[in-house]
Amino acid sequence: MTSTSTLKTEQFSFSNNTFYLKDALKMTNTGHFVKAYSRIVPGITAEEITIDLSRLEQIDSAGTTAIHHLTRMLARKNIHVSITGASQSIEEKLNLFALTGEEQARPKPTESWLFTIGENALVLAKTYIWGFVVLMADVFYWSFADLFNGQQRRKGEFVHQAVSIGVNAVPIVIGLSFIIGLVLALQSAAQLRSFGANIFIVDLIVIAMMGEMGPLITAILVAGRSGSAIAAEIATMKVTSETDALQTMGLNPIRFVVVPKLYGSLLTMPFLTILANVFGILGGMLAAYLYLDISPEIFFNRMPDALYQKDIMTGIIKSLVFGAIVVLTGTFFGSNVENGAEGVGKATTKSVVAAIAMVIVADMVLGLIFY
Repeated sequence: MTSTSTLKTEQFSFSNNTFYLKDALKMTNTGHFVKAYSRIVPGITAEEITIDLSRLEQIDSAGTTAIHHLTRMLARKNIHVSITGASQSIEEKLNLFALTGEEQARPKPTESWLFTIGENALVLAKTYIWGFVVLMADVFYWSFADLFNGQQRRKGEFVHQAVSIGVNAVPIVIGLSFIIGLVLALQSAAQLRSFGANIFIVDLIVIAMMGEMGPLITAILVAGRSGSAIAAEIATMKVTSETDALQTMGLNPIRFVVVPKLYGSLLTMPFLTILANVFGILGGMLAAYLYLDISPEIFFNRMPDALYQKDIMTGIIKSLVFGAIVVLTGTFFGSNVENGAEGVGKATTKSVVAAIAMVIVADMVLGLIFY
């Protein structure tokens, strides 16, 4: 179907769904051509348009740019464009000034939602799951190997990481564990008092803190405090090419940077968990004394009946697993950073979110195994 608008000058015209160009299309007359077809294109309703260059003798960069602009305008309207009759020299100039990745055809149809889900699942499996498994194997291998060979570790780095990850986290772990134990006992006090079961507040606090709340609180706090620092440090090293420099010097970045962090985490997490358990129980004891009239002496005398070795070992094993997850997650997202300084912030955020999520999932799995 032919457009109702017309284009006709000495050098170019439009009729029968065809643009005809002749003589020369150069900078001197390209502007008139652009203004003319800009008025014509909105009214075109045909499915296919031809640009006839059989009578065009000369063209410069401005003319080729105008032709490519015309084809893009038509392509955006889902109109197929074909260029015919161009001489070899004109065709070479058109190819020379063509934009890479230029879309001449109709837009690609939208894929089905099943295809999208499958594609995203494949990316997740290849990029994240498999990459994390490979990193985990690499880190654990060198962690075991370096127990007997510490030549690639900086002197004092293990102690430094233990202080940074564990010792410096003691105040926040103690404070929040005490508050959570206090609140847990406070929320349970009213229900237990209504049934006359005040003494069972001891069992509730001890079992909850030793086997569940203590390790989980510690892991979440360390993930937010130390896991983010690990991810930011490794991401910055990757952006500034420090990891490449280490490899150039013959040093393995995993052994040089990550292994001491894993050692520090595995050493200090059980101690942090024990502190969380102790102060969480002290917080529960304070609430029991204030709201249920259970004296500290009665509380301590009741504890051996509620405390089992299994709960203690469960908390320690959980703390080791959670500590490894925090270090591995920070390392994974830090080493996969993109887009410079902006990417460092994104990698840190992803690391903290993923670490907390994986800690909770691991807690569920370990809970099913031990109970």
